[in-house]
Amino acid sequence: MPDRHDLLRGLAPSPSAAPAQRPGPGRIAVISASVGAGHDGAAAGLADRLTAHGFAVDRHDFLDLLPARAGRLLCGGYHRLLTWAPEGYQRIYKATDHAARPGAVWRTLFRSAERRVLRTLAPDTCAVVSTYPGASQVLGALRRRGLLTVPAFTYLTDFSVHALWVAPGIDAHLAVHPVPAAQAHAQGAAAVTVAGPVTDPRFVPAAGGQRAAARSRFGLPAHAPLALLVAGSWGVGPVRRAAAEIQQTGIAVPVVVCGRNHALAEQLRRDGIEHVFGWVDDMPGLMHACDVLVQNAGGLTSLEALAAGLPVASYRCIPGHGRTNAEALDEAGLAAWIRGPGDLGPVLTELLDGPRGQAQRAAGIALHRFGPGPVPAIAARTGSRPSPPAPPTARRPGRRRIALAAVTAAATVSLGVAAPLAYAYTEAPARFTAVAHYLDGDRR
Repeated sequence: MPDRHDLLRGLAPSPSAAPAQRPGPGRIAVISASVGAGHDGAAAGLADRLTAHGFAVDRHDFLDLLPARAGRLLCGGYHRLLTWAPEGYQRIYKATDHAARPGAVWRTLFRSAERRVLRTLAPDTCAVVSTYPGASQVLGALRRRGLLTVPAFTYLTDFSVHALWVAPGIDAHLAVHPVPAAQAHAQGAAAVTVAGPVTDPRFVPAAGGQRAAARSRFGLPAHAPLALLVAGSWGVGPVRRAAAEIQQTGIAVPVVVCGRNHALAEQLRRDGIEHVFGWVDDMPGLMHACDVLVQNAGGLTSLEALAAGLPVASYRCIPGHGRTNAEALDEAGLAAWIRGPGDLGPVLTELLDGPRGQAQRAAGIALHRFGPGPVPAIAARTGSRPSPPAPPTARRPGRRRIALAAVTAAATVSLGVAAPLAYAYTEAPARFTAVAHYLDGDRR
């Protein structure tokens, strides 16, 4: 394992040099950012999987690695921009997405974190994984200059890939699905690999009497169709308008989660929305109680809903990544993008009772069931031999399970997953490793 002097010395081997084989799993640092909850949620999922395979994992918050409380100022400014000037955020998002490299202000900010990032890594660290674009930019710069001598990975938490996600110097980019993988590859990202989602294992489809029990526990109607409306941990976006419009359709009863936005919860109750929640610790249970998810940002909650077997709709999305994620999820066939209130009722009906909803449920479950996970890709570049996780209880698959697997696989292909995989084969077989990992990795 490299010691701290190796990390800081700058006499590093080429980032592309093959690492020496190690006798077993080592220590991996995961750098996230407490901007909302999505980046931290992905970091937690990664940490759980790495730990299950025998790695020691250190978690770090990139905002704490910026000097002079700059991280908290950055987070607060982003929150205020989304709340008070969303179209201003849209302009910034677009401008930075079209830039060939981060602007001078961003470069200065990222450079200021480099020394702290190096100091925070334990001496026996064998790899670093980022779930936040700013951290990826810092790690990539350190790798390019030889100041970081261990592999650096980016786990792309979004379904669409903004330019800041792609940092020269990063050894490999891990994506949740072929659609963001293809976007990252088109922007020049190195070693793009489809790893699949890393959601909490509690997010699974409701079984037996779980649905009825969950509705009783949350005080929800026993029989009415329920639309779970979410807006991230900050509760941003036109949530009140979306809740009112869902209620007006008469097709589903809105169940709104406001995260930590207590003012929004009070406003919704005054608006006559009966089922309003703040921060919910048992989101798997609440998803078991509901029939469809309506979201506006395309983040971690969308992936959790897909794992739980809920069809997903994107509606009244926040600017920037909310809109680009909605477009990418729609392209993947995993979430319907409802672009106007006139389409809200018909699409909700299709998702609740029609073949569109059945196909999305199957595709969402398949996305989680057949992804190889991030561990094989990380272990391959660190030269580690991960310990196998505890095997599930072996049982012979029955006909129903075989039929379900066939249906989910067919639905996944029919809803657009095959196209980016074909692109990977035909356009860039040397650099784009999605297919190899997707087909040959260890399946969970």
